[in-house]
Amino acid sequence: MRILLFFSWFLIIEIGVASANDELPSWRRGAIKQDLTAFVRAIETPNQSLFVPVSERIAVFDNDGTLWAEQPHYVPSLFVYDRIRALSKDHPEWIHELPFKYVLESDQKKLTTLSSDEYTQLLIASQENESIDAFEQKVMDWLSSHRHPEFNQPYIELVYQPMLEVLRYLRHHGFKTYIVSGGARDFMRPWTETVYGIPPEQVIGTSLRETYEVKDGQPNIRSLSELDLMNNKQGKPVGIHAHIGRKPIIGFGNSDGDYEMLQWISSNPKPHRAYIIHHDDAEREWAYDRVSFIGQLNRALDDANRFNWHIVSMKNDWLSIFPKHLSSRAHR
Repeated sequence: MRILLFFSWFLIIEIGVASANDELPSWRRGAIKQDLTAFVRAIETPNQSLFVPVSERIAVFDNDGTLWAEQPHYVPSLFVYDRIRALSKDHPEWIHELPFKYVLESDQKKLTTLSSDEYTQLLIASQENESIDAFEQKVMDWLSSHRHPEFNQPYIELVYQPMLEVLRYLRHHGFKTYIVSGGARDFMRPWTETVYGIPPEQVIGTSLRETYEVKDGQPNIRSLSELDLMNNKQGKPVGIHAHIGRKPIIGFGNSDGDYEMLQWISSNPKPHRAYIIHHDDAEREWAYDRVSFIGQLNRALDDANRFNWHIVSMKNDWLSIFPKHLSSRAHR
């Protein structure tokens, strides 16, 4: 929890020093920044053809690789693997069963190429029969005790400063901001409000079916051994419809896992924008797209012009990537 309190304080300081005339100070002047700010001005101008009422100003954001770093491993997956290791003492059979064997033997090659079904098995085993209160505490304990292997900083600090500014900017102009991530919903909900200003009810992620029960006089909700929503690829529009009930008018993603979400936004008859964060800065972060087991960007890159999706170059469009105390790769 100390990490979150520090981060909240740090974010307040950052917001406080931001230029009153520039709500996106970490974005370089250029076509992307101009397009986003011009779009927002247009949709909030009453009596104009592009005006969109506040109730319909919905913006959605992928999390891994869009709001925080996803290399060299997806953070939610690392948490799942650690939970499997912790639970394995009660499941000695796992050392002989796939995909659990991959985790217990730390087989990185196999773990980076898990199928969706294999990862779902691990996710269910890591969370089933947990009460939501107990699971939330495990998430917070894990985030407080684990650090990024290269930056040696808590994962929760490796957020993108330009995207923090976009979130704040859009909310200032009447938008509701939602996370729509392939990561586990219950992994994100305990901390997204402090870090991103996005409350738990505006977090859509992969989730298990749940049941309500009263045990020893205490009511709670417990996870079951069944997937409810795989909130990735085709699952993202489904999750958006189920939880929001409106098509967003702005979306940010970074990989082919976001393709259908951006496609769904592009089908909105209202004015809309879709942006792809392109990881092309090997000096300050990482450079990867088509050939990557993490955050592969291939199909969406090919079809960006077709759908008029805007490509955000981390190298050319962002003046900084991380908050100031993590501003360069030299910290690795």
